[in-house]
Amino acid sequence: MMSAHFLRLALIGTLALSGCVSYEPDPLDRAPTLASHVSMLSQASGGAITVHDLDRLVLANNPDLRAARAKAGIAEAQIIEAGLLPNPQVALSYPFFVAGAGGTNAFSAGLAQDLKSILLRPTKREAAENAAAEINASLLWQEWQTIGKARLLFVDIVSGDRAEKLIERTRKLLRERFDLTSAAINQGNATLATLSPDLVAVGDVQKSYDDLERAQLNRRHQLNALIGLVPDAPLSLAGASEAPRIDAQHIRRDLADLPDRRPDLVALQYGYRSQDARLRQAILSQFPNVTIGLAGGRDSSAIYSVGPQVSFDLPIFDRNEGAIARESATREALNLEFNARLTAAAGEVGALLSEQALLARQLASLEPRLKQARTIAGQSETAFKQGLLDERAYVDTQVAQLSLEQQKIVLQQGMLEGLVALATLTGAGMPRVAIGPEAPPADVLGIFQGSFR
Repeated sequence: MMSAHFLRLALIGTLALSGCVSYEPDPLDRAPTLASHVSMLSQASGGAITVHDLDRLVLANNPDLRAARAKAGIAEAQIIEAGLLPNPQVALSYPFFVAGAGGTNAFSAGLAQDLKSILLRPTKREAAENAAAEINASLLWQEWQTIGKARLLFVDIVSGDRAEKLIERTRKLLRERFDLTSAAINQGNATLATLSPDLVAVGDVQKSYDDLERAQLNRRHQLNALIGLVPDAPLSLAGASEAPRIDAQHIRRDLADLPDRRPDLVALQYGYRSQDARLRQAILSQFPNVTIGLAGGRDSSAIYSVGPQVSFDLPIFDRNEGAIARESATREALNLEFNARLTAAAGEVGALLSEQALLARQLASLEPRLKQARTIAGQSETAFKQGLLDERAYVDTQVAQLSLEQQKIVLQQGMLEGLVALATLTGAGMPRVAIGPEAPPADVLGIFQGSFR
């Protein structure tokens, strides 16, 4: 009769296992996924790419970000795992009767449930939910930093293109003067002493052009990599030449709610809450592990019995002191890390604002000198065409103007780079996120709104 019971139990177990997930192999994708043209990218639009277009391209196509988003799925799975109730335990035995008179085969069965796992379930789920929110916010910070890097490359490439054109004009002027002086020497109308400064000037401007050309190629390769393009795919950028004004007072005022806007600080707060739940879980784990259930069966004398069953640990040697100390120290480390990150951000913002103020003063000081140089260059060009000014003097005035134009580009580039850094450091464009006692949002990534200010 007991054989039939065991067959029925085996059948029930087989039916239960039939609903389990089966394994399927998933081979690694060994083919590169770089696009050969901008039109092949997700979120691509026609025409020159603006900063806002670049933000969308980075978020949709950056290979590292696409890989990092898989971690959000892992966190969601951990929430499911933390919310599952522990399975009850079933114990069966069927000892065969071997010798003696009047005996029968005995059997026993028991059903038990671990109470401690049920007690710890709320804190485990809380820790998992906050850990998932931390991963989402960390992913948002990775996206935000990647966007900042792309914006910085955008600024440098656009500014470099403008500087490259000015250097090319300067190189052409100096080369023409060098050729004219060389011809004059060949005709006996000039000396080598006249040619020497021109030779040095041509060499210097050629070196500047070559250095900038290499830097521009490297920047374009980096930007292409950020949006998933092959290195030499053409990328047309449209950028403003003037740096916008900075409201330092407004930026300093916004530092008060920086922890509620910058994604890495939001992530650290969720991480702290998750760790706080783990500490409470470790404290609850001090209590003995209690298992209750129901056990019954038949002995060899054919006497049936049934009754409750309780088992528990005796907390004599291990009262979970090590785990409590570890989780407490980890929570304190996260607290200090959050404060250190916040302090560093405030200092970096203050330094950037000071540097931006200096660049603004230097740019304001340059403007009148540049205006005067443009006037003189225009007058010298008119005089040169009329034969009232020699080649050397004309080129000198043109090169002087172009040098000041390059200085302006460098200052504007520095201000735009500072704006990108400030936007990244202050979470400009990010809405505030409330980190209150309520459960964290399911998807922190939903708060993202790309903005370049």
